[in-house]
Formats: sequence, structure tokens, C-alpha cells
Amino acid sequence: MLQVQQLSVNYRHLQALEAIGFKLPVGSLVGLIGPNGAGKSTLIKALLGLIPIQEGQVLYDGIPLKQQRQRVAYVPQRSQIDWDYPITVWHVVMMARTTHAGWFRSHSRQSRDIVRDALKRVELLDLRDRPIGELSGGQQQRVFLARAIAQQADLLLLDEPLAAVDKKTEALIFQIYDELKAQSKTLLVSCHEWGGILDHYDQLLLLNQRLVAHGSPAEVMTQKNIQTAYGIPPALPHFHDSLESNFFC
Repeated sequence: MLQVQQLSVNYRHLQALEAIGFKLPVGSLVGLIGPNGAGKSTLIKALLGLIPIQEGQVLYDGIPLKQQRQRVAYVPQRSQIDWDYPITVWHVVMMARTTHAGWFRSHSRQSRDIVRDALKRVELLDLRDRPIGELSGGQQQRVFLARAIAQQADLLLLDEPLAAVDKKTEALIFQIYDELKAQSKTLLVSCHEWGGILDHYDQLLLLNQRLVAHGSPAEVMTQKNIQTAYGIPPALPHFHDSLESNFFC
């Protein structure tokens, strides 16, 4: 179980996150939502130890997560990746196996099989020799999902993995999420989608510098919670009525 206790982050002299606390059970798919500037990416980076925590702690199975980084896979936002870097799809995914083989050792046959299987799962094996810069947005997202799969981590943190993907890729990604859940993986996914797609998640975390609500999609996406997080009028249709993406999280 992932436990976040009273997590606060002061980022560039501003209070980015304040006293965030929640627990994520094993084998769950959790969506992290909130308005622009709510601190979603900041929270993910704080969990990973990529930015300093002002107060609080992050535990995984009762042990500080920073001591177990090998158990965590991270998929960053597209904007944080240099898509012009001269590297192939195969080598991006193979990077996930470096912690197992070491930087200066060749990869084992087992690692190559794991990478091949990960690329099959995201339907990109035929493009394994293609430079990542030549892929479509959806294909690029699938490459980094394959890398997370190949890492064989227990906890996956994904920052807007559905950005720039088409409906076919979206459906494939959620299918893979279900497979990972069945393997007792825990997934925390920052998302900017609204509407019926939120029904895919077991739980939602609604964030705006502090935790506004945590629970099932029906429990979280109430008019009161939406108004608190987004500051918009309460007279909104229920989220099952396919809210248009005029609001971004």
C-alpha cells in the first residue's frame, strides 16, 4: 500500500501542496485530477523524490518510498521528453532493464524477452527500430508505457499518459491498465479528461494544492467538490453525462 502522510511542498517560494494525505490499495487504478496549477505533476515528482518535501512522508509497504525506487516506474509528461534525441523505440524500452543489468553490462536474454513482450503488449514491436521522433503522439506515449511495463515495478506513476492519443490507443492503454491491476500493480495516473472516461478509475484524487476529495468517481465528482476545486458554478450535470473537456485537470 502507498501511504502519503501530511505531504507539503514549497516550490519556488510558493506553497504548491499543503498537508496531502491518502492511501492507495494494491491493485488499484487511481486518477489524479484537478485544475491547471493544482499541483498534480508536483505531487508525482514529490512522491518520487525528484523535488524536496517540506513536511510529511511517503511510505510504500511501511518503508520510505525513496528507499525503494526500484519498485516504482515513472512516465513523465510529453513536454519533459526530448523527442529529437536519436534513440530507437527498442532502446528506450530497454533502458528499463538497466537497473537489473547495470550500466556497463550487456542485457540478458531474459531482459530482451521482457522488452519484446512489453512492446507486443503496446502493439509496437514492429516499430522497435524506429527513432522515437518519427512516431505519432499516441505511439510515443505507448513507448513509455512499454518502458514502465518492462521495469516490472509494483507502483506506476503516470503523468498525463493519455495526452495526444487517439481513441484506439486510449482503449489499448486502459486494457493494459486492467492487466496490470490483475497483476497486483498500483497505478496513479494524472489526467486531464472529464466525462465518462473517469468511470475507468477505481478511485479519484481531486486536488487543488490540498486534497479536496478522495473516493470513487461518483463520490468525488459532486457539484460541491467540483466547485471547491475549480471555482466554477455548482449547476453542472453529473459527470456521467459526459462533461465536455472545457475544464482541464
